[in-house]
Amino acid sequence: MKQNESMAMYILRLAGTLLLICAVTAGLLAGVNAVTEPIIAELNAAKTQEAIAKVLPGGFDTEITEFTDATGLVSKIYKGENGYAVEVGPGGFDNTITMMVGIDNEGKVLGISIVSHTETAGLGAVAAAGTPAGISFRDQFVGMSAANNILVEKDKGEVEAITGATITSRAICVGVNAALDVVAGLG
Repeated sequence: MKQNESMAMYILRLAGTLLLICAVTAGLLAGVNAVTEPIIAELNAAKTQEAIAKVLPGGFDTEITEFTDATGLVSKIYKGENGYAVEVGPGGFDNTITMMVGIDNEGKVLGISIVSHTETAGLGAVAAAGTPAGISFRDQFVGMSAANNILVEKDKGEVEAITGATITSRAICVGVNAALDVVAGLG
């Protein structure tokens, strides 16, 4: 504070300086967002297409926009000649696990693909990994249907959980069950 400056003027000068710094920073962040937003959207669309290709042979023709989901986990459904690709988001250990579940026209799981997650590296992240353990975990869902007991063995189900990642394994089971229920509701 300068010798002849009043306290009110000092506070106004500091507030003005802070306001200017915040305005410049907000402008810069808005500019960066404007540049990166379309790129991020394009990358997410590519990841979704890749996940659909992994779980639904032949791809999809249409996106089904009207469906009933009692769980609230299903966000999108894609219909193809060979079945459905259902995007679900069950809650994992850390956060939502976005995954695509392929279901054939007879109501059997064709495969699952993890689109995004923030699970613990070396534990829950194994579910999405291209390692033998990750592939083995995901492959055990293939051929299952609503008639199966899609729960981890610890919960008296048929799915062998990932070692040290029971919560992630349960979440994926919940997602698969939600996808099967929604597809069954479509007829």
